[in-house]
Amino acid sequence: MNFTPNEIQNIVFKKSTRGFNQDQVWDFLEKVIEDYNHYIKMNLELKERLALLEESINRYKSVEETLQNTLLVAQQTADDIKAVAQRESEHIINTAQTKATSIIEHANDEVLKIKLKQTQLKKSYLVYKTQLETLVRGQLELLASGTEETDIKEETNVE
Repeated sequence: MNFTPNEIQNIVFKKSTRGFNQDQVWDFLEKVIEDYNHYIKMNLELKERLALLEESINRYKSVEETLQNTLLVAQQTADDIKAVAQRESEHIINTAQTKATSIIEHANDEVLKIKLKQTQLKKSYLVYKTQLETLVRGQLELLASGTEETDIKEETNVE
């Protein structure tokens, strides 16, 4: 049996000599009516919310279907793009390898030229060093012989 808040409020109890305290019964009934009203409101709100959620679910299902179709098209497009990119990358790699080989050959030629120049510079340095050593030795011998003559002249002058 389903009661409405009005039916609960209008219930009349028979009085008896040893019956319940009327004030307590009415207080209790008021609380029951308040709770019952609250539950009815909550039930209506939940039904409205359920309807909104079902609407949202239907919208999301529609969006999901659209997204799935879009994903299929995107996947096909991505596959096509990957194939084109693969061909382009192979072309770029081949071109880069050819350029790299050319650059390496050029660099190797430069290294050989630099090594040859280094060898020539080392030889020139050794020749220059030897000439300088010879010149310095000659100057040292000249200084040494000049010092001996000066020492001899000074000894002769001192006597």
